[in-house]
Amino acid sequence: MYRTRDTKTKIFKHLVIWIVIAFALFPLLWTLSAALNPANTLINQKLIPDKASFDNIKYLFNNDQHPFPIWIWNSVKISLITAVIAVSMTALAAYPFSRFRFKGRRKGLFIILLIQIFPQMLAMVAIYLLFLNIQEVLPAFGLNTHPAIITIYLGGAIGVNTWLMKGYLDTIPSSLEEAAYIDGASKFQAFYKIILPLARPILAVLFVLQFIATYSEYILASIILNSNQKFTLAVGLHLFISDMYANRWGVFSAAALIGALPIIILFMMVQKYIVHGLISGAVKG
Repeated sequence: MYRTRDTKTKIFKHLVIWIVIAFALFPLLWTLSAALNPANTLINQKLIPDKASFDNIKYLFNNDQHPFPIWIWNSVKISLITAVIAVSMTALAAYPFSRFRFKGRRKGLFIILLIQIFPQMLAMVAIYLLFLNIQEVLPAFGLNTHPAIITIYLGGAIGVNTWLMKGYLDTIPSSLEEAAYIDGASKFQAFYKIILPLARPILAVLFVLQFIATYSEYILASIILNSNQKFTLAVGLHLFISDMYANRWGVFSAAALIGALPIIILFMMVQKYIVHGLISGAVKG
């Protein structure tokens, strides 16, 4: 009787798992089908398209009007720079809140969280006017420049990330730093040589989250960037479907699939830091 009940439970669990997997994979398969459909339309779309071909993919790499490789490079470059600087700033901001006790510490944490509640999109008009004036003094940080969009992304990257980083740093024993102080290390040396290596998992998570958020952002990038050669992937993809009389959904689907590869590669590179916690190895040896 118990074996029968266990068997039914296992069958039910496997059924639920496969339903969830099918639910997750169906949009990907449908997008792949659209990318291989030479008709370049979603009308009468089939899961297995008739006369499937790679024409849509070839179009992406052989079209000067839509420089798809440049868009991907722009997105990867902007996302990497933003993620590296954001993680560095977050670590430097979270460490004092976690380890030091100073006046206004609690208020500072809540102010950071309060600012994060309001998304940058609410201030997009003000941001546009701000950089419109900045370009008169610093053209390199004006409109239609990558430093400008990186600066904007960094402005909203510290809030919640600081809270996440602080919560992780709170779990690291302070005795490790005290031992470093006894050996003659300064506070910065203890932070750089002791804490940061142990915080690799949360640093990797924050890096991935920031990279994805920047890589897929559209609204602010479409406001700041107005040159075809400066577009990010998200802004460039919109060109394929912006004309209601010349929509190229097949090309759009192919570009979306290829554009997802950098994120997949990033996950493959940092998955060991995301999966494993290194705190347990901090006191070994």
